[in-house]
Amino acid sequence: HAPPNPDSIRISEIATRPPVVTHHTMQLKGATLAYTATTGMLPIRNDTTGAAEGYIFYVAYTKDGTTDPAKRPLTFIFNGGPGSATVWLHMGAFGPKRVKLMPDGAAPPPPPTLEDNPNTLLDQSDLVFLDPVGTGYSRPAKPALGPKFWGVDEDLRTVAEFIRLYLTHYERWSSPKFLAGESYGTTRAAGLSGVLADHGIALNGVVLISTVLNFETLSDNKGNDLGYVGFFPSYAAIAWYHKKLPPDLQQQTVEQVTAQAERFAGDGYTLALARGAGLTHAQREAVIDTIARFTGLSRAFIDQNDLRIPLSRFDQELLRDQRLTVGRLDGRFTAYATDAGAERGAFDPSDAALENVFTPVLNDYVRRDLGFRDDEMYWILGGGIGRWKYPQRQGYLNVTPYLERAFAKNPAMKLFVVMGYYDTATPYYAVEYTLDHLSISDSARADITTAYFPAGHMVYIDTPSLTRLRTDLATWMTAADHGAR
Repeated sequence: HAPPNPDSIRISEIATRPPVVTHHTMQLKGATLAYTATTGMLPIRNDTTGAAEGYIFYVAYTKDGTTDPAKRPLTFIFNGGPGSATVWLHMGAFGPKRVKLMPDGAAPPPPPTLEDNPNTLLDQSDLVFLDPVGTGYSRPAKPALGPKFWGVDEDLRTVAEFIRLYLTHYERWSSPKFLAGESYGTTRAAGLSGVLADHGIALNGVVLISTVLNFETLSDNKGNDLGYVGFFPSYAAIAWYHKKLPPDLQQQTVEQVTAQAERFAGDGYTLALARGAGLTHAQREAVIDTIARFTGLSRAFIDQNDLRIPLSRFDQELLRDQRLTVGRLDGRFTAYATDAGAERGAFDPSDAALENVFTPVLNDYVRRDLGFRDDEMYWILGGGIGRWKYPQRQGYLNVTPYLERAFAKNPAMKLFVVMGYYDTATPYYAVEYTLDHLSISDSARADITTAYFPAGHMVYIDTPSLTRLRTDLATWMTAADHGAR
């Protein structure tokens, strides 16, 4: 009989095997960086029976030659969704290898290629990229067990257990500890900061990239005026980028334009929406004029939408005269509008091309470079999880209480918040609102660092933004590491 093909072994079988360890070098800042990659699965067990109910796939990078590995900083990194694998932060931002993109983050012509990442965090911290159950190669032990992982509370419990297991298995309890999450990964990171603090795992710092902690702030559902206010400055930034604003605004920088849009959003726009039909005709006309000035939309369109522009309609309307639809994740990107009269685009122009770049590169890299072979689907976006359970009885998910509890229990914790001007998936002004409404001490508020970039949701795909982000993080992480010693 022919031996079994190792490439055809199912992920459930591989999950119980030892992790694959490989050794690598790269050139970084004029020197050779030697590192070890550990690729494998950790089991998530039932608290009562001890049976493994799911497995979390991870890739960990540790710098070789460290005098005392137990004292070296350690960062756990994940993306969001929920339903997104961590390929984006892994292969786009902080890992030692990076998908090669155009300088502005656009997808290059196929086939995609990989390059050393000059902005990796590995010279400063060991890195653990993990895929929550139902994303990447991570799986429930049996399909019927999937719902035990797919929900806000379930996810926090699972990822917290993974972190505990990793710290134990690799003897890293005394390491300075960081979390870094993107999008729903920021929801997870904020929640984990509180959950981990409750279980004796204090964090040195948390990095939130394209943040959503209070979902009310980015909802454009009818009746929630707060959401429309949160989107407004991002609309202005995107309209400025596409040169749809009046000449006096176009001559200014995006920072100057958005600062003016913020003042109107927090004052005149908020008051106008609150008054509703109580606005006089003259007041309403003045508000329409200002909205038109900062969004590039017609007065008639603004009036027809009752001063409240849903995101999907903005993306379709802004460049309708050019038969283009605008990206949600990144408003810089556009695509041909196949249905020029639609209120909603058929797809997100800022997402579709990138998925086709990251998917083949990840699959090739994990097998060829990291030696982790299987024939299962690597779930990059959706497909691997079922319906997500949100625990709130009414209203919107809000995880700020977890973050507030973490600051109260661990006053040394630092927070670094990254925002892109052209991101309407998690608009930056909504993030500012959330941060301004945290119930934390003045000293904790002083430990929050915010950084703004001329980029979209995936700030790091824009090369100049990633370079500056890495520089900013280096300074912040050093302070967060040594500040607790």
